[in-house]
Amino acid sequence: MDHLTVDINRVISNAIQVMEDSKYQIYEICESARTELEALESELEQVLQETVRTIDKVDQLEQEYRRARMRLTEVSRDFVRYKEEDIKSAYEKATQIQLDLMVYREKENYLKSRRDDLQKRVRNVEKSIERAEMIGSQINVVLEYLSGDLNQVTRIIESAKTRQLLGLKIILAQEEERKRIAREIHDGPAQSLANIVLRTEIAERMLIKQQFELVQDELVDLKGQVRSGLEEIRKIIFNLRPMALDDLGLVPTLRKFAQDFEEKARVHTVFELTGKEIRLPSAMEAAIYRMVQEAFSNILKHANASHVSLDICYSPQLITLTIQDNGNGFLVGLDDQPTSRNSHFGLVGMRERVELIEGRMVIDSKPGQGTKIVIDIPTTSEQRKENENNEPDIG
Repeated sequence: MDHLTVDINRVISNAIQVMEDSKYQIYEICESARTELEALESELEQVLQETVRTIDKVDQLEQEYRRARMRLTEVSRDFVRYKEEDIKSAYEKATQIQLDLMVYREKENYLKSRRDDLQKRVRNVEKSIERAEMIGSQINVVLEYLSGDLNQVTRIIESAKTRQLLGLKIILAQEEERKRIAREIHDGPAQSLANIVLRTEIAERMLIKQQFELVQDELVDLKGQVRSGLEEIRKIIFNLRPMALDDLGLVPTLRKFAQDFEEKARVHTVFELTGKEIRLPSAMEAAIYRMVQEAFSNILKHANASHVSLDICYSPQLITLTIQDNGNGFLVGLDDQPTSRNSHFGLVGMRERVELIEGRMVIDSKPGQGTKIVIDIPTTSEQRKENENNEPDIG
């Protein structure tokens, strides 16, 4: 067994060294990307300013060209008042303005294309920086996990193989969550802001041309887009961590969650409370909220249910959550695990969250008879006493 411990320690030490080297390489990549981002943003700012000036010049030349053509038409018709030299001068001036207008229009198109390309490159570099920072953060977590007492790590490996992967599962869960957040921001607020910038440019051009009614309509649309973007940002913030969880507590937040679920999913939802709420540590309340959120997400995706209930029961040493639906149901194996991992993979994540807070989850389900999930979460008297002293009672 000592020989095995030495081998394991050597493998872990090598892994730590490799990750330390990789961490510094990722840092250098990240710094290089930031330098490139600064240069791109500086160039983009110059191009945006030049684009505005060019658009103004195009508008000015268009007005001058219209006046020049009117002048040319005027002198060409009146041979009595104007001589051949006047006609020639008016023609040359109109031609020159026309050439200048063509040049500046071409420049405007080039600048717009250059602007779009730079904005795309800026977004790509920002994504690269975000990915590098994410990987660096994950490596730091792994290093912290592996750089502890290697003998303790060995004992964990020898005593329970399922615990070996717990840290890595947490890291993978964090990565997936970051990807989800990045995707929501990219598809929501980022797209809205990019559209707002373009609409602002249009409004600016209308303002220069004194098309005030069109500008007013454009501003009304812009205001609606800003409100929509703000709503998207609020949704993302709420999904990250509902502020009501800290301000009001677990029960009011879950009651509001059940109401929102009923409205959005159009599934009859019942919330029941037994006993008096006990304020728990912030991390534990967040974990319980996420478990309920995951359970309801599974019901919405897979159960095809018309009725869902959420019961939470507070007793002196235990919190019991009961989540039940009348949906499709599924087969549960002898080990209390779903036999189909494809349809109920979310339950695996729920079980891991329960284990992290030393709870227990029991699943009762049969095809065509719905699903019932019971989660028991222990609380200590020390925690309860501390929370009763520091937090207000919420019924």
